[in-house]
Amino acid sequence: MLKWIKRLVLGFFSITLLVVIGSYWFLQTTLPTVTGELHFKGLLAPVTISREPSGVVHIQAENETDLFYAQGVAHAQDRLWQMEFQRRIGAGRLAEILGNKAIDQDKFLRTWGFYRAAEQAYLALDSEGKAVINAYVAGINGYLESDPTLPIEFYLLGVKPAKWTPADVLVWSKMMSFNLAGNRRTELRRYALLAKGLTEERIAELMPLYANQVQPADAAPIHPTTRDYQLIEALFKADKFTPVTSEVSNNWVISGQHTASGQPLLANDPHLAISNPSLWYLVHLSAPHYNAIGASLPGLPCVVIGHNQDIAWGVTNVEADVEDIYVLDETADGKGYLYQNVVTPYTIRTETIKVKGEADQSITIKESLYGVVISDLVADVPHTKPLALRWTGHDADDTTFSTYYWINKARDWTDFNAAMRFYIAPSQNFIYADKVGNIGHIVPGRLPIRKTGHSGLYPVAGNGDWDWQGFIPFEALPRTYNPPAGYIATANNDISPPNYPYHISLEWGGEPYRFQRINQLITATDKHDLASVRAIQQDQHSLLYDDFRPYLQNLPVTSPTAQAALKRLLVWRGDMSRHSSEATLFMAWYMGFARLPNAETGESWYFYPRYLLNALKSGDSACATQKRSCLEIAAQVFETVVEQWKTDIPQWGFIHQAEFNHAILTHTPLAPLFDRRVDFGGERFTINTGWVDPDTFKTTHLPSYRQLIDFSQLDNSEYIHTVGQSGNVMSAHFDDLLPLWQKGEYLSMKTTGYVEAEKLVLKP
Repeated sequence: MLKWIKRLVLGFFSITLLVVIGSYWFLQTTLPTVTGELHFKGLLAPVTISREPSGVVHIQAENETDLFYAQGVAHAQDRLWQMEFQRRIGAGRLAEILGNKAIDQDKFLRTWGFYRAAEQAYLALDSEGKAVINAYVAGINGYLESDPTLPIEFYLLGVKPAKWTPADVLVWSKMMSFNLAGNRRTELRRYALLAKGLTEERIAELMPLYANQVQPADAAPIHPTTRDYQLIEALFKADKFTPVTSEVSNNWVISGQHTASGQPLLANDPHLAISNPSLWYLVHLSAPHYNAIGASLPGLPCVVIGHNQDIAWGVTNVEADVEDIYVLDETADGKGYLYQNVVTPYTIRTETIKVKGEADQSITIKESLYGVVISDLVADVPHTKPLALRWTGHDADDTTFSTYYWINKARDWTDFNAAMRFYIAPSQNFIYADKVGNIGHIVPGRLPIRKTGHSGLYPVAGNGDWDWQGFIPFEALPRTYNPPAGYIATANNDISPPNYPYHISLEWGGEPYRFQRINQLITATDKHDLASVRAIQQDQHSLLYDDFRPYLQNLPVTSPTAQAALKRLLVWRGDMSRHSSEATLFMAWYMGFARLPNAETGESWYFYPRYLLNALKSGDSACATQKRSCLEIAAQVFETVVEQWKTDIPQWGFIHQAEFNHAILTHTPLAPLFDRRVDFGGERFTINTGWVDPDTFKTTHLPSYRQLIDFSQLDNSEYIHTVGQSGNVMSAHFDDLLPLWQKGEYLSMKTTGYVEAEKLVLKP
């Protein structure tokens, strides 16, 4: 009996070992071929794909067609599953591989029509833009036709990748553009508060405009009913079906007037939601008359942020108000609505959603002259009037992609501006520097002109009375060239020139703390170099803390433990380092106090610090309702926080962790193989940002890519993104950049003289 048990155990472990070895061997076969030679149909001449020890890719081609073909190959080699997943999200085709749990998300994405918009955008491109995309698509399909062993996700989910199309390339940029146009969220939030019975005056207190801008009077505010509140809340939840990015970033450029070398320095760090793999892919593209390096997006050709041999550029979101919600007066039969007192029929389209393991489902989508009827996203929720959304990114003539192709080739400010004429959405702050010492800033994009009486803060009647009056002319868009100050910085702040005749936004990116801190640090140093701009980019000093500190000084805490903790907090200098326990104490108190208006809003109000500051300064009805002063409530929150940890307050990074989770496998037993986690510092308003989940304190958004360009020697420039270059968990480059990124280190941004660890030649 004992022998039999021993044999059984031995057999079990032997089989387990064989399975482990077999699985490991199979996973190894999913790695791409990155050395030697491969033959591809469609190439005109040989192309070299070199990889540095970090996995950074350099592509050298004899012509642009082959260059973008090879970029398609390289992206597919390292990020094929990510690209597949992204195009399925954009097309609303997740239920095909994930089953009925993805139906609601597919319905949401099909209703918005991102894929149709991508198809239209391709048709609108100039011939050069189409040629670039066609070559890139041919490269991806050429790689698929080479019958590679696919990444493990394809086998686990039983997915066979179909051929790529031009719309597959553009659909993810449509998704990103939609997420970066966030005004619909604040418009819905105000509308929801109205539906709950709050007055416009109270909403203005709760949601103060940027830098105390005066709130204009809306000539015809629409007052929803209590019944509509359920609809608005449901729309909030539905909006979460889009992969939430972030609407903020930093960039700045310093002229030689303020640098040690006498040449410009340019910095950029887009802040986006955490993803694994990284949203970005570092690449150098070289061909005759084309030499660009920087961050690309897997699934899209060209370099999105970076430099060529003549110029450099970086981007931040403008936070322009390019969305409006219209309340429709629908006919009794639900087939149309009143527009200029005439019954106007909806445009109806039907979408069929394939569902893994189940029958197909069909949905009917209504479109108005303004756009999609978004209330149909939650058609089962009762409401009084349907809502439609007007958004510039849905315009059929969106030629934004061509901008990126042409700035990759731009030689000077004139070329750079010419490229911006193609730009539609999302509106971005493009900063610029060139090798002869010029610096600049331009705000391209289609920015609507509204009638007087339409602030864009609330939904308005969709009857034709409040239609947009065109767009700000290209020549009138804000721009700056070689300003007297010798530097330019943007951080989602108000960039309207003095006495600007057009309205861009009333909200911008919330409080201007990051912009103010960047300006403080730039002006604090006479002559900047790469080290000083690196220090600015890594800065985590909290101006939020500085603003609240005078009120913290006066908190009437009573317990000895809380008094000791408060004394410790007041000595602290406001550095939101991951090693700081005081950072934990401050942020836990702030998030607790941000629940002050919960009875009215139903959610934490941490994203409106000026409301909280005003409450501490002048009192607030939310405090009066509790029959206590706001300082007393703030003190009670502090006592509660201290009681939780007493004297053992954890370091900020311990609870403010950044979790880089696999989009699908994070909820499976395979999660430990794919997911990564690091301690991180910062908060929403620090330069080196780390957005804070108000309930868990985990990091939600962070600097997804960092770039520092030095025109004294371009090959001394630096860049880094999160996680790694490869999306394959078996690759050495799956997560090798993450420790560097966490510590604030960078890779050299070399176009020559780099170490070539692997070399692959593609031949016709």
